[in-house]
Amino acid sequence: MFDLDRWQEIFSSIRSNVLRTVLSGFTVALGLYIFIVLFGIGNGLQNAFQEGFTRDAQNLISISTGKTTIAYEGLQSDRQVTLNNKDYDAIINSQPEKVQYSTPRYSTSLMVKYGKESGTYQISGANQDEVKIENRKLLNGRFISPGDIDRKQNVAVIGRMVQRDLIKNGDPIGKDLDINGSIFKVIGVFSDDGGDWDERMISVPISTLQQMKKSSDTVSTVFIAYSENMKPEDAIKYGDQLKKEIKARKKVSPDDENAVYVNNRAEGLKDSFLFLFVITLIVGFIGLGTLLAGIIGISNIMVYIVKERTQEIGVRKAIGAKPKSIVALIMQESIVITVISGLIGVGLGVFSLSLIGDSLEKYFIKDPSVGWGLIIVAFLCLVISGLIAGFVPAYRASRIKPIEALRAE
Repeated sequence: MFDLDRWQEIFSSIRSNVLRTVLSGFTVALGLYIFIVLFGIGNGLQNAFQEGFTRDAQNLISISTGKTTIAYEGLQSDRQVTLNNKDYDAIINSQPEKVQYSTPRYSTSLMVKYGKESGTYQISGANQDEVKIENRKLLNGRFISPGDIDRKQNVAVIGRMVQRDLIKNGDPIGKDLDINGSIFKVIGVFSDDGGDWDERMISVPISTLQQMKKSSDTVSTVFIAYSENMKPEDAIKYGDQLKKEIKARKKVSPDDENAVYVNNRAEGLKDSFLFLFVITLIVGFIGLGTLLAGIIGISNIMVYIVKERTQEIGVRKAIGAKPKSIVALIMQESIVITVISGLIGVGLGVFSLSLIGDSLEKYFIKDPSVGWGLIIVAFLCLVISGLIAGFVPAYRASRIKPIEALRAE
């Protein structure tokens, strides 16, 4: 392996047969290049898909209400159905083992003032789990606590854009906001991947906001993050069961589809993950096919190379070269070409993905990349294939008698 004369002979052979070397190396480099780029784009699709579901909890069920369209149990149609605190308690207590996080929400738009600045903002009355449901990140301070809700505290957690619009400079924690004539103390600031709209919201204890609304116990929406251990099929059944229970509580016809709305993300996740799996499978199949084409290509070329060198092999055997030394020489040359070409293919593939970057984000491809583990496995597959591809024809050629090899054309 470390025979200097052999290495000089290998590189001399490579320099003397540039076209042959380029053809061998091109097949290997192209196979790895396409493999890396395709898998990178496939990972970019996955990244874009996953980011689209990080704005809120992925395992989310939201429940809201509307007007009835069917008369039921002596009640007329066109009746407004409204949820309240007791409904929320009944919902989360019906199957508590399936609930990871939950919050009732009472939403309204109110005028908010700070000093000379003012504006109308969406006020969200919720509990301590809203930070998990909305997948918010606290930038400063804290979120609503159970104690704030029990004591109906006038505290507020503001979005980053609210701070920018109203308070502007300085630490916002401890500042007083005038919300519809009531003073609320800022206890936290959050950011939200949903963008500026979600960051222009203000969260307060739901008990406090309900008290401001003439001691109402109204709930606009109920959010439930179901257990992450649940399969999409089980989560869909759970959502359907909740819908039936709410309709029964509010005396709504089972056939009325407009009075109670249950938006279950599990339904979309099931179809979306299936779609993503199919896309990933297709990309993987094409990538592996390309890698296989590279393996076949290097094998065919090595057969041609050995056949071309049949007379050379005959000369070597005639002057006393042993079959194993001939095989070792050809295999070593094959490995050198495969390794160098493979490194070129890997370098070009990784460089191409870095150039692409987020330029294809509008096509739902974000941060396309491939892990080095997968690259190394693909690289080793080609190197081993090159080794085998060189060994088989070289071994056959080394078994030919010198006189027959010298007569070969």
